[in-house]
Amino acid sequence: MLSNLFKDSNDINEKSVVGFGSFIIMVIFALADIITGLFGTDLVINEIIYNSFLIITLGSFGIASLDKYFGSKMGKKNE
Repeated sequence: MLSNLFKDSNDINEKSVVGFGSFIIMVIFALADIITGLFGTDLVINEIIYNSFLIITLGSFGIASLDKYFGSKMGKKNE
């Protein structure tokens, strides 16, 4: 399964995989912050690191969405 990700001809959208992985890391950060908050401790996460994952997530899903939208429009136009 993982080896199929690196082939040129596959059905897996790599941008969505990267965006989903980045989103999962953001969710783990949020859960860790909630859990440490329940114990009365502050979880210190560098703002640059969190914003980097946010930009990767939004960028990956945005590019994948545009690719899907414009790819389907261009495909219909060329046919």
